[in-house]
Amino acid sequence: MALTRKQKDLFLLAVDVAMVPIVGWITALLLFEHNRMIFEVGPRYLPALMLIAGGLSMALGLHRVQLKHFDADAMIRALIMSIGLALSAGLMDAASVYSGGIAVPIFFGMLYFLSYILLRRGMLRVLTALYRRSRIVSRVVIYGTGFTGIKLSREMMDRSDVMVYGFIDDNPALRGSHVNGLTVYPVSKAEKLRGLYNINRVILADPDLPADRKTALSRHFEDLGIAVESLPAFAQLLDDSALVSRLEPIKSGHLLGRDDLYEALSSSCVAYTGSTVLVSGAGGSIGLELCRQIVACRPARLILLELSELALYAANQELSLLAEPFGTQIVPVLGSAADPVLVTHLFADNAVDVVMHAAAYKHVPLVEVNLRAGLQNNVFSTQVLARAAREAGVARFVMVSSDKAVRPGSVMGASKRLSELVVQDMAERAEGTIFSIVRFGNVLGSSGSVVPLFEEQIRRGGPVTLTDPRVTRYFMTIQEAARLVLLAGSFADGGEVYVLNMGKPLLIRDLARRMIETRGYKVRDAAHPDGDIEIVTTGLRAGEKLHEELMVRKGAGSTSHPKIIRVREDRLSEWQTAAMLRDLREAVERDNAAEMLATLARAIPEYQPQSHAAESLQMRVIQERNIPNRMATHPAE
Repeated sequence: MALTRKQKDLFLLAVDVAMVPIVGWITALLLFEHNRMIFEVGPRYLPALMLIAGGLSMALGLHRVQLKHFDADAMIRALIMSIGLALSAGLMDAASVYSGGIAVPIFFGMLYFLSYILLRRGMLRVLTALYRRSRIVSRVVIYGTGFTGIKLSREMMDRSDVMVYGFIDDNPALRGSHVNGLTVYPVSKAEKLRGLYNINRVILADPDLPADRKTALSRHFEDLGIAVESLPAFAQLLDDSALVSRLEPIKSGHLLGRDDLYEALSSSCVAYTGSTVLVSGAGGSIGLELCRQIVACRPARLILLELSELALYAANQELSLLAEPFGTQIVPVLGSAADPVLVTHLFADNAVDVVMHAAAYKHVPLVEVNLRAGLQNNVFSTQVLARAAREAGVARFVMVSSDKAVRPGSVMGASKRLSELVVQDMAERAEGTIFSIVRFGNVLGSSGSVVPLFEEQIRRGGPVTLTDPRVTRYFMTIQEAARLVLLAGSFADGGEVYVLNMGKPLLIRDLARRMIETRGYKVRDAAHPDGDIEIVTTGLRAGEKLHEELMVRKGAGSTSHPKIIRVREDRLSEWQTAAMLRDLREAVERDNAAEMLATLARAIPEYQPQSHAAESLQMRVIQERNIPNRMATHPAE
C-alpha cells in the first residue's frame, strides 16, 4: 500500500511475465510423458514467450489495471493476451523438431487465461483483507446508483486511499445487480457489509434524496458505527471540480453543509441553546432547513408555525425524529402568521425567546397576478408577528428577506421591501427586542426554484425552458443560507440589514447546460443538432428582472463572519410607516389593485414594475388621481 502507482504497475507487469514459465511448465507436466521435453524445449522458447507476454500486457494496458478495477473489460483484454500467447506458442511449436501438437498451445493459452483470472482475484482478496485492517485506506459503500453515484464511484476507485465495496440502493429491482463492476445491496445488508469488509464510510450520492430519508439513513449508519458523508444538494452543478472534493461529513441532527460554517454556528449556538424558538413558514424550504439547524443547537422548544397542513405534517415528522436525541420539544402550530388572534395566543402560551420569520409567498409570477394575497400574507404577517414579538418581550426577531427586495421589479419583491421597512420601524422603537433582517438570493433546490424545474424538464426529456439567455442570479445552497441566517441573527444588535455574500452571479443559461450535461445528456442546438435536450427561450415572466442586486445604497460594513455583510438602507419614519400600512390595508380590504400598487410606489421610490399590467395600473392611479406621496423616504443615518 506504500508503493507508488508506477511501482504497482511494474509489479503487475512482472507477475504477467512470471506466469509464462510457470504455466508453461505446468502444461508440459500435464501433457508430456517425458521430462526431457520440459528441460529441452522450455529454456528454448519460454524466454521468447515471456517477452511477448510483457509486450502484450503493456500494449493492452493490463499492467495498469488496478486490482479493484479488474472488470469485464479487463477480462476481455486478458483473453486477447492469452490468445496471443497461444498463437505465439503454436508458431514456435510448429517450427520445433519436438512438436507436441496443436493441443499444447491451446491448453497453454486456456491455462494462462484461467490462471490470470484466478491470480488477479486472489490478489484482490489478499488486498481486501489487508485493507480491512488498514488505518490508511477508507472502506466505502455508495448510496445511490444514479449518474452522480456512478461518477463518484469512478473517481473514488481511481484513488489509492479508498476501497469501494459496492452500492446501496432502495430500488428492489437493482438488488444483486452490478453497476460499474460493483454489487448493489439493499439498506438491510449494511450491517452484514460492515462485518464482512469493516466498512467505515457511507457516501450519500443521491442529489434527489429527501431530507427525512437522509436523516433516517444517517442515523441508521451511525448506529452501525459507520461515518456518513454527503454531496451538498446540487453542489455538483456549481462548478466542474471532482465530486470527491465536494464530500462533506453529515450526522443525524446536524444536516450540515460546510465544516467552517458549522464551527462558526456552534460558537453562536448560545443564542438558541435552551431557548424557545418560533419559526414561521416552518414547512417551507428555508424555514424547514432553519429548523433542522436550530435543532442542532439544542433548544428547549421549537415552535413550527405553518399555513400548509401537508407541509406542517411532514416537517413535524422529520423534526421530531431529529430532536429526539436532544430532548427538544417540537410544537406544530397550524395557521397563518398574519392571524393576530393566533399569534397573540401563541406568544402568551409560550415564553418565546427567538423568532425566525420565514413565512412568505415567494413565487414572483404567482404573486404578480395574485396581488392582494401576496401583499396581505407577506406584509401583514410581518407586521403582526413583529408587533406581537415586541409586546411579548422576545429577545430576537430575525426576518428572512430576498435580493428581490432591492430595486424591486415585482410585487413579490416590493412586498419583501415593505416587510423590511416594517421591521426597520419596529427596531427603532423596540426596547427589549433585537430586530434584524437577513437578505439573500436564490437557494439551490428550494421549492419552485429553477433547479427543481430544470430537473423535472430534463427527466421528461426536455426541452429546458429559459426565460432569457442573459438572465443571471445569485445562488447558494439551502444549508449554507440557513446557517448564515442563524449566524447573523445571533450577533445582531438591532435594526441591521445583513446581506449574505453569495459570490458572483451565475448565468441561468450556463446552469441549464451544466445540469443537462451532469445528467449524462448533450445539449441540442444549432452546433450540435444530434444532441439530446434542447434549451428553449420563452421570454421574461411578469415581474422578472434580468439581474438581481443585493443592496441599493453604496457602502457596506464587515461583520465577524466574512460571508455576512452589514448594509445601510433607507427607511421610513414611524408616521410614514403607519400611513403606508393604513393605506395598504384599506386597499387590500377593498381589493383595489391600483391603490395597492400606488402604495408600493409611494413607499418604495425605486420600485420599477417589470409587469406591463402593474406598470400601467401604477401610472394610471398616480397620474389620474394625483395621489400625493405622503411617505417620502427618510435616509438611514
